[in-house]
Amino acid sequence: MEHENAKAKARAEQLRSELNYHNDLYYNTDSPVISDYEYDMMLRELEDIEREFPELKTPDSPTQRVGGEAAAKFSPVEHTVPMESLHDSFSHDEIRDFDRKVRESVSSPIYIVEPKIDGLSVSAEYRNGIFVRGSTRGDGLVGEDITDNLKTIKTLPMKLNKALPYLEVRGEVYMSVESFSKVVEAQEERDEKPFKNPRNAAAGSLRQKDAKITKARDLDIFVFNIQQIEGEELNSHKQSLDYLQELGFTVLPFYYKCESCDEVLERIEEIGERRGELPFQIDGAVIKVDNLNDRKILGSTAKFPKWAEAYKYPPEEKETELLDIEINVGRTGVLTPTAIFEPITLAGTTVSRATLHNEDYIKEKDIRIGDTVILRKAGEIIPEVVSVTKHKEGALPYRMPTVCPSCGSPVSYENGEAALRCTNTDCPAQLMRHMIHFVSRDAMDIDGLGEKVLHSLNESGLISSPLDLYRLTKEDILTLDKKQDKSASNLIKAIERSKGSDLYRIVFALGIRHIGQKAAKLLADHFGTLDAIADASEEEISSIDGFGDIMAESTAAYFALDETKKLIEEIKALGINTRSLSEKKAVSEDSPFLGKTFVITGTLPNYKRTEAAQIIESLGGKVSSSVSKKTDFVLAGDEAGSKLTKAQSLGIRIIDENEFIRMKNSVE
Repeated sequence: MEHENAKAKARAEQLRSELNYHNDLYYNTDSPVISDYEYDMMLRELEDIEREFPELKTPDSPTQRVGGEAAAKFSPVEHTVPMESLHDSFSHDEIRDFDRKVRESVSSPIYIVEPKIDGLSVSAEYRNGIFVRGSTRGDGLVGEDITDNLKTIKTLPMKLNKALPYLEVRGEVYMSVESFSKVVEAQEERDEKPFKNPRNAAAGSLRQKDAKITKARDLDIFVFNIQQIEGEELNSHKQSLDYLQELGFTVLPFYYKCESCDEVLERIEEIGERRGELPFQIDGAVIKVDNLNDRKILGSTAKFPKWAEAYKYPPEEKETELLDIEINVGRTGVLTPTAIFEPITLAGTTVSRATLHNEDYIKEKDIRIGDTVILRKAGEIIPEVVSVTKHKEGALPYRMPTVCPSCGSPVSYENGEAALRCTNTDCPAQLMRHMIHFVSRDAMDIDGLGEKVLHSLNESGLISSPLDLYRLTKEDILTLDKKQDKSASNLIKAIERSKGSDLYRIVFALGIRHIGQKAAKLLADHFGTLDAIADASEEEISSIDGFGDIMAESTAAYFALDETKKLIEEIKALGINTRSLSEKKAVSEDSPFLGKTFVITGTLPNYKRTEAAQIIESLGGKVSSSVSKKTDFVLAGDEAGSKLTKAQSLGIRIIDENEFIRMKNSVE
């Protein structure tokens, strides 16, 4: 018995350590390295050990608390009503056990069965019908203030259809399957590590310090619970969902009312069958007691409500035959192997391709052409090869090509990377991917230049590099099939307009390895001109806050190339802007903005808030997102809300747009 105790203790400690590690990756950095199912199975094993050996249960065990915690970069928010987690079930027997426990305390319970949206749980608070604060769940008791980021979600109302004195709702912020695919495609184009699944994409997007990044990610929200309410009496969960719709919230698109456990199980299976058809990701179903008074009777454990249970669907896996391995060449020359297999239906959709990442991945799983493989969808979205079940007779280990499939040039590994690269910078495949990147929204943002148009221009011999775009004429465009006079004129105007883009856009558009849009902005803000960036040493670049050694080395090496120097001269000759538009002016000491902190709130009549912020910063001031005793001015527009109220209570000077313009004119 003593041996069993020691063995259980050692295993419990190991599981707690691993679960805490994966909790941190999942909740706090949004970068998990194992599947939800693998995590759930580890947690279930720890629960079983603690149930069998109660003396091994610790107060800080992952079984006793919600996984996340408030990040230091956001202000903490204490939840008046705890944002509890849900207990997970993985079998029909466990759901029957949940039903039995409920019936021990309440008679004839009615259940609501809902799809379990896989996103980030948030709280949204309203006073007198106006949205005033949003926060993450955090550890259930303390979350993070993400008010500005939640404001970017179009489906979350800023003003309710009824001015209730106070309302707090709970919802799930998620990224649709379509939006997730677009984000991952853009990340892969930039050689960035893509999000693993929509849940992590939503969480990572919502916890950005820059709300503009959140807005660009196209997030959505379903509101599924009322945490607190003043001014209305509600008796059931279904009634509350109907009422939330009346107020203007988007609630779950479907849910079922059930009177028996058998009916609950039928609905769980029905939702499971539908999950591949839905435009958003779900990872299970939630069963909730409908009557709110029954919920009070049932109460909660230290971590879970006793009136609700989550049923988690296992990942669907299927066998198929690997027919071939196709090699694609990316913008930076990386050769990516893609598995082509016999089409199968997986999680509701037909799939026939899956990335194999790199040669190490293929070697690790010993994947060979002709193999029978197990396939599943990571996060129910991206197909991946899990394992090989059988090698085809005579199949040989797969070897990556020694020459580029696009141009026939040698390929090589660089600096110990797992990625294999084409050594030819003029490789046609690289050039095309580079042109697609160059015109993209985050780079030069040339509207109307999609992939098909670029291919047509390239195949017609009109362009062979991104800068050739600036030599095109309207007549050139009209030679393309189906291009009309108006669309040709619009395209030329869009290309011409892009010449005036800010410096960071051309830096990002150049496609420097390891330099994303954020790093391009840091370079532009720090050096001010393209020439200054090109002349900077590796040491000067690495001194920029937020720049790593690899980024600095890659940037310095790129600008040291003779081809890059010629490219910069060409950029300037074409009239493309090479100066930072956000470069600060020299500010006189009597500027009313100098050293002052401003908060901008509400809708201004003539300025966007971002424009007003740029003016303030260019004239020596600072812009903050929150009002405090250190705030000097609050620039208030229409529907200013809680920031204005707080400023008034602190006695901070409040100005309108007219006074702001007078202050600006006094300097200029």
